[in-house]
Amino acid sequence: MKNYTTIFLLFLGLLASCSNYAKLVKGSDYDLKWATAKQFYEEGKYVKCAELLEQVMPRFRFTDDAEEMSWIYANCFYNMRDYYSAVTAFQNFYNTFQYGPYAEDAYYYIAMCNYILSPRAELDQEYTTTAINDFSYFVAKYPNSSRVDECNEKIKELNERLAEKSYLSARLYYDMDQYKAAITALTNSLNTYSDSKFREEMMYLRLSSLYKYAANSVPDRQQERYQEAFEEYFSFSEEFPSSVYSKEARRIYISSAKFLNIDIQDTETTSDIQ
Repeated sequence: MKNYTTIFLLFLGLLASCSNYAKLVKGSDYDLKWATAKQFYEEGKYVKCAELLEQVMPRFRFTDDAEEMSWIYANCFYNMRDYYSAVTAFQNFYNTFQYGPYAEDAYYYIAMCNYILSPRAELDQEYTTTAINDFSYFVAKYPNSSRVDECNEKIKELNERLAEKSYLSARLYYDMDQYKAAITALTNSLNTYSDSKFREEMMYLRLSSLYKYAANSVPDRQQERYQEAFEEYFSFSEEFPSSVYSKEARRIYISSAKFLNIDIQDTETTSDIQ
């Protein structure tokens, strides 16, 4: 019986709390709403805090409290992990108060929101590119910030994600036997992301694509295309002399040389490239 009484009293307290909040929301005491919003924020009640701030911010737009209100409002969404709303709120804050004490933090959180929203490499990378631009701007704008090293690390991480996206797109052309498109995509990716961890594989795939493109060409174009594959081998082998793809690359080299009637002293097999 005692447990039921306790539960009932808690229920009544909850009803009273909800009733008081509903009255506050519908009321016209904006000073009380602002004071309560700050209290809710300290208590981690971010939804209620944001709801009250949406009511009071227009009323306090040109007051000394406007900056703090806007700052707390943006942080509510960030703490709720609503990063879509948070990035918009932080952007609005920064555009309005970019010379205030919270400006550096605000721009950092703009970048962080886009960083968090950046998806895995297989998906569209709009947020990734935006986050890179944001972190780069932050480093340039606030070079003495304690967050510069962190931002540079995140830029590196995000660039690697773009490199992976580029690699996957180029690899798809190769897997679909679209070797001409693969050559273009791989070349562009290698030029854009020259220090990518995928560089070795992409260099091999470009060599293999050149070879297979030559093999599938009409006879009057094969000579020049086999020549390109033959020459590409040297670029690959010089950069990666101990590559896991060395054996396959060597076969391409020998097969291309055979077609071109180039005499190379090599006893390895000239079997078809798989």
